[in-house]
Amino acid sequence: MSPALPRFAWSVLAYNLAVILWGAYVRASGSGAGCGAHWPLCNGEVIPRAPSLATLIEYSHRLTSGVALIGVVWLLAWTRRAMPPGHHARLGAWLSVFFILTEAAVGAGLVLFELVADNATMARAMFMAAHLVNTFLLVAALTLTATWVSGGGPVTPRQRPAAALIWSALAVGLILSGMSGAIAALGDTLYPATTHAEGLAQTLSPTSHVLLRLRALHPVIAVSAGVFLMLIAPRLATNDDTRGARLGRVVLLLAAVQMLGGLVNVLLLAPVWMQIVHLLVADLLWIAFVLLGATTLAAPHRASPGTHASSQP
Repeated sequence: MSPALPRFAWSVLAYNLAVILWGAYVRASGSGAGCGAHWPLCNGEVIPRAPSLATLIEYSHRLTSGVALIGVVWLLAWTRRAMPPGHHARLGAWLSVFFILTEAAVGAGLVLFELVADNATMARAMFMAAHLVNTFLLVAALTLTATWVSGGGPVTPRQRPAAALIWSALAVGLILSGMSGAIAALGDTLYPATTHAEGLAQTLSPTSHVLLRLRALHPVIAVSAGVFLMLIAPRLATNDDTRGARLGRVVLLLAAVQMLGGLVNVLLLAPVWMQIVHLLVADLLWIAFVLLGATTLAAPHRASPGTHASSQP
């Protein structure tokens, strides 16, 4: 198979990762209401006239998200053309399209229900947590698609049921850590602290907003998930699986970096740039963890005799 399709698949994943980080900047900069309560229009216009900075930030995120959608749909079309019916890469591509559509739906809901800017309701927190889960699922689908069009075998949990169960439990831990992190980041955005003493008082006070009191859950969940990940992930690979062993070490390293980044984020009082870096490492850790699962739970590779030439659609 031509390497063009694998390169395109990995490029689509990288581009979506950049869009995700820009979306986090939209939230952290308070620009989510830049287009008002309008979607897909921006302040009732296709192209906003005399836009404010917040409008430019929000509008640019919508444009880049639209390009991401086009890229994922193109990936599906190309994968369907290049891979035979029933190939596992087709499933990954279809899931990628599904999750990018639900990603757009959740983003639209945030805008239409005005769960942006200074909105500090639990409804917004739940939407943010759901947004994070959907983002993780989208990234996982894109990662698997890129892996499978690159020659990776389909995931077959029945061959290693214990490893599949352990991987699934660790995945739940990572997702819960991400959900609690999304809520904590929202609290940091809406109620920034100027000193560590003030931040601690906000978290511990029974009269503080619920978002601030929930913020204490994130380090507990994140450290617990990180420690288990560091201890267990490197052991998932079999003795003869060198790629799985290498990915296990990468997961261990990224988990350690992420825990250190969380500490730095707290010490610096969660500046916007550090929130973006923290999210980037979380996404890279998730990608490496998905790759670890795809490698350690993959069936023995067999060439697909019916694979077509990977020409662009």
